[in-house]
Amino acid sequence: MDPLLLVLIVAGAVSAFCWIASLITKDTSWVDRLWSIVPVVYVWIFAGAAIAEGRDAARLIVMALLVTAWGARLTFNFARKGGYSGMEDYRWAVLRKRMSPTQFQLFNLFFIVLYQNALLVLITLPALVAWQNPVPFTAWDAAVALLFTALLVGETVADQQQWRFHQAKKAAGGTLEPGFATTGLFAYSRHPNFFFEQAQWWVFYAIGATAAAGLGVWGGSLNWTIAGPALLTLLFIGSTIFTESITASKYPAYADYRRTTSMLVPLPRRRPRSGEPKVA
Repeated sequence: MDPLLLVLIVAGAVSAFCWIASLITKDTSWVDRLWSIVPVVYVWIFAGAAIAEGRDAARLIVMALLVTAWGARLTFNFARKGGYSGMEDYRWAVLRKRMSPTQFQLFNLFFIVLYQNALLVLITLPALVAWQNPVPFTAWDAAVALLFTALLVGETVADQQQWRFHQAKKAAGGTLEPGFATTGLFAYSRHPNFFFEQAQWWVFYAIGATAAAGLGVWGGSLNWTIAGPALLTLLFIGSTIFTESITASKYPAYADYRRTTSMLVPLPRRRPRSGEPKVA
């Protein structure tokens, strides 16, 4: 079977499950629970097809191993925060209150289920390009794979710093000034974990693009699978803006943090204007 067709069949089954499960359980976080799992499956489908066909599968195996490491880290972090214990994403609860039941169910079907599951397919399609163009693994591929690994380490550190802050906050009775993490990587970016997450998928795209470099400009470095990381970045920007609106409504100090600290890309903290309080 064509590996792309198999990926689409699996994605269709996953989408149907997420939608039906959300209706039965009244919980719309099923896509969140599968977010770190299905991309791993999709990339291994392409790698497995290359191996079965006797192609040069080195690039695809490396891609599959990188995504497996990404998925293992994200699954662990999601699990320790209680993501698999039936806890719904708090943002969906906020939106449910702002929408009518019909509006929210349409949002659930078309955005939470269909759009996000389609996006999970799109971000893995550089593996399709690598499957279609089984050129030898190069030093460039190795360098980009190392960059992916470095970004994965960065996200792991950011998640651990955030986890430690929330554990300390919990131990302090639920209150710990200023109410959100501002040290470590969070001194340079309000969402360093989001930055590293997006950057990994841009790097994953670059690995696939090297396989298609012989096809010309649009077939190589600017091939159509760039839609995956581009749409992921748009999703993260929109989600981050919404998340920050909730955080700012809970913590007055967040306004100052916003003024002095980059939203995504880690940058030196800007000095507060005269008379403004300093973020801890």
